[in-house]
Amino acid sequence: MDGIGPDRLNIKKLLSRLDETVSEVIIATNPSVEGEATAMYLGRLIKPMGIKVTRLAYGLPAGGELEYADELTLARAFEGRTQL
Repeated sequence: MDGIGPDRLNIKKLLSRLDETVSEVIIATNPSVEGEATAMYLGRLIKPMGIKVTRLAYGLPAGGELEYADELTLARAFEGRTQL
């Protein structure tokens, strides 16, 4: 997206660093269409290697007002909720 493809993201270098000592890859991309696409692409490449792939949770910021949150932010906040 935006003219940036896998070759410009150093994905080959990342994949070459993954070996049997790596048990999880945590993906931290921007909460945007591009970030989502990159995270999904990386997940499709890494999961077949038997490595757990997770992504940082995101949603409502601390101190944020619910009335100003958009639908996607609220949905992501629900997905990343934790038990009290």
